[in-house]
Amino acid sequence: MDYNKLAELLFPHITGSPEDIEARFPRRNLPEGAKVTRIAPSPTGFMHFGTLFPARIAERLAHQSDGVFYLRIEDTDSKREVKGAEKDIIETLAYYQIHFDEGALADEKEFGIYGPYRQSQRGEIYQTFAKQLVRERKAYPCFTTEEELEALHATDKKAEIKNKDWHNNPDTEKEEIKKLRNITYEEAEEQIKKGNPFVLRILSDGDNEKKTPFVDLIKGKLEVPENDEDFVLLKSDGIPTYHFAHAVDDHLMGTTHVIRGEEWLPSLAKHIMLFRYLNFKLPKYMHIAQLMKMEGNSKKKLSKRDNGAAVSDYRENGYPPVSVNEYVMTLLNSNFEEWRMANPDKSYLDFPFSIKKMSTSGALFDFDKLNDVSKNAISRMTADEVYEGVTEWADEYDKDFAELLETNPEYAKRILAMGRGGKKPRKDFAVWKDVKPYMSYFYDSLFEAEAEIPTQFAREDVKNIFTEFAANYDENDDNGVWFDKVKAISEKYGFASDMKEYKANPENFKGSVADVSMLLRIAVTGRTNSPDMHEIMRILGKERVLSRLEKAANAF
Repeated sequence: MDYNKLAELLFPHITGSPEDIEARFPRRNLPEGAKVTRIAPSPTGFMHFGTLFPARIAERLAHQSDGVFYLRIEDTDSKREVKGAEKDIIETLAYYQIHFDEGALADEKEFGIYGPYRQSQRGEIYQTFAKQLVRERKAYPCFTTEEELEALHATDKKAEIKNKDWHNNPDTEKEEIKKLRNITYEEAEEQIKKGNPFVLRILSDGDNEKKTPFVDLIKGKLEVPENDEDFVLLKSDGIPTYHFAHAVDDHLMGTTHVIRGEEWLPSLAKHIMLFRYLNFKLPKYMHIAQLMKMEGNSKKKLSKRDNGAAVSDYRENGYPPVSVNEYVMTLLNSNFEEWRMANPDKSYLDFPFSIKKMSTSGALFDFDKLNDVSKNAISRMTADEVYEGVTEWADEYDKDFAELLETNPEYAKRILAMGRGGKKPRKDFAVWKDVKPYMSYFYDSLFEAEAEIPTQFAREDVKNIFTEFAANYDENDDNGVWFDKVKAISEKYGFASDMKEYKANPENFKGSVADVSMLLRIAVTGRTNSPDMHEIMRILGKERVLSRLEKAANAF
């Protein structure tokens, strides 16, 4: 059969050649060793942690090697596409500072010379290479009549699969496909004239009994059984399957490294065959182990429906982007935490990420660990950075709190500056959502006492302590003078000012200076735990401090 003639019959609208397409995508001029990577999500759902994880790997590999990281949207499955998902993907990557050098942008825009970066706009490109495969007798059409289509639509696929006798007919489908392989030009022409659609299948030359040696950058040396399946390249609407589009796009866009989950390993044989059939150089593959989570006493794969999988939850709860990124780095390389301790002031982007230090068995997702990482990340921020982060979050998720913060930024920053800096900075919160309750006692509209003055102390003593402190309070006192006054009040009303003396003979005192400090803390903040009371009072201002002492005395 004349396969050139068959190719023209199937693709009369394709007039260019693969060489013409290649000329539109010049080879990248990059330094030696530079890597070209991509993230290629499908807009069939909103961004989840399982996409963020490989995206960071791809970004690091490219940018650490002075290479290119790009975004490609694999939107060929229009039936499963979720409205707004593409925009969510693009905005989420930006929010988490996973910056790509070229690719799809919001509102159908893009930048870079290797586009279009949406597969739905690359139909002509795929069909040009498909036509060439037909010419070379590496692909063939499978037609479906209108009656067969109606029968397919009416079939209960789940029931059909459940009831099918696979044991007695294991090769039925393969035998049917073998018959279709030998379609004649006249048969194809007749089907075209009738307007019957076709899918294009690869004409496999593989033998499943044979194996191909392969080196995966994470899994190491593998032996991959040859593909013997005539899988579909183009669907009946001319849209490519993932397998075919992936091969064509990664070649034309100059991808050197493909990072994807290990669930794609069974498809590797198909991709090896495709790149060989198309005469393309095979990129290097990294099949990363799936993230795991604890469920009871056992591990399970983190699914899209699990708590912690949806990236939108991190943003809504107020995890700063840097916290999530730092946590991802701990999952990628176990030595990141050691590096972080030695380099507290450096950006996580300065960490020398290594493929060799990635786990082959699957990293364990742990919320407690994420919170610890986030507390550490926030503790390294300046008060200005914390203010900007929490205000940006509150503008979206807590408008009233945002207005309160924005009414007096300097006041808010003084609060957030407490305990910041030094070798042991405070670690009061892991998420922006926790900032409001943390600083609520600084705002009269939010202030609610969470603790009561213990009844073990005599009412008269408590009132005397509050009255005496108020009478002598000077907001200009430094911390030493302030505490000396607290100790003096303690002694005056029968409380030990020396903790050693109190511990040696507690029966001689009504309590200690620590108890007096605690009484003042409860009166002013409504809590038993807080940062430095001297600094808290200075920020609150004398009028508010005295007012709260008076209210606490009257309420006790």
